[in-house]
Amino acid sequence: MANLESLWALEMLIAAFAGGAFGAAVGALPAFIFTGFMVIAGEAANVVGRYVAAAGPGKASELGALGITGTIAFGPVFSPAISFAAGAAAAAYAAKRGYMDTGFDFHEAKNISFSLGTKPDVLVVGGVFGIFGYWFTQLSSIYGMPYDPIAMGVVLSAVLHRLAFGYSIIGNAKQGLLNMSPFESEERRVIGDAATADGGSAQADGGTMGSRFLVEPWLPHQYKWANVATLGIVVGILGAYTAYETGSPFLAFGISAASLVFLNCGVEKMPVTHHMSLPASTAALALAPASMNITTASPAAIQAEIPLLTALAVGAVFGLVCALFGEAFQRVFYSHADTHMDPPAASIVFGTFLVAVCAMLGVFPQSAWVPAL
Repeated sequence: MANLESLWALEMLIAAFAGGAFGAAVGALPAFIFTGFMVIAGEAANVVGRYVAAAGPGKASELGALGITGTIAFGPVFSPAISFAAGAAAAAYAAKRGYMDTGFDFHEAKNISFSLGTKPDVLVVGGVFGIFGYWFTQLSSIYGMPYDPIAMGVVLSAVLHRLAFGYSIIGNAKQGLLNMSPFESEERRVIGDAATADGGSAQADGGTMGSRFLVEPWLPHQYKWANVATLGIVVGILGAYTAYETGSPFLAFGISAASLVFLNCGVEKMPVTHHMSLPASTAALALAPASMNITTASPAAIQAEIPLLTALAVGAVFGLVCALFGEAFQRVFYSHADTHMDPPAASIVFGTFLVAVCAMLGVFPQSAWVPAL
């Protein structure tokens, strides 16, 4: 029988509620950008600690994992399952209530860069979904599920907010789930047509009457298969190299997440890459011997056991696979729907699960930080 006591830890529930409310206040994407900066800070401390520990006794190598990264970046303050997912849920709620009128090209509920401010009901919704995100993460961790529990929390939270607020899970996909050509030809929804399968009109459920695109790709500058694949290979290589040189499976993820500050500020064609860099970094470190604890081993020890060229090749493969999976996911669950369901989170779930499967089959000696099957 699993120990479920942590689900009801009052202090953590209060902290998760506050983290979710904060995510709603500042907006999902700004909250996630803070996650990236906190991961960079935490992993920088972790890497320094590993070098110190390699030079002598002590537990300095645990600084990053137990400090900023574990308790702040991936804890109640900025865990994507709490702050980001709650921000997305709050946007879905606010759009339903008519609080958002930003002129966003897609459904207002997809505008995750918009800060929702201080409306008490919006903050309460964010807080409640912060608790749900904490529960989803804890349940995956308690049962040792072989994937990233935080990323799964983001996905499950999005499914829940669609159900809770009356949005369709997939949306209107008359043109075909994977078909992006209506967007390329700038086809718009016909005036008076229902915007979703939930029966609302285009105006009533978040868009300006007749102005929404028929198909709304997650990233208008990042959806063509060949482009996404090329980006995935490049980012996968860089993620693997970063992990190889530092021993950190999370630093490249933090850099990718922090880089989205430029996207949030309106820089055109800024790519989104954290779903490529994290699985690639993790897979590269899974090449280490099964006896090695990659969360505490020094970079030199890791480099002595893993050939750099092999690490880069594995990173390229995982970057490619996860990039393509994220694109397929957005075409099915984002482009025809009305709220944000995060393709990177789903891709990270898939990529980390793939690492666990490879470890189980003996392709990798271990599964790095991912719970083994």
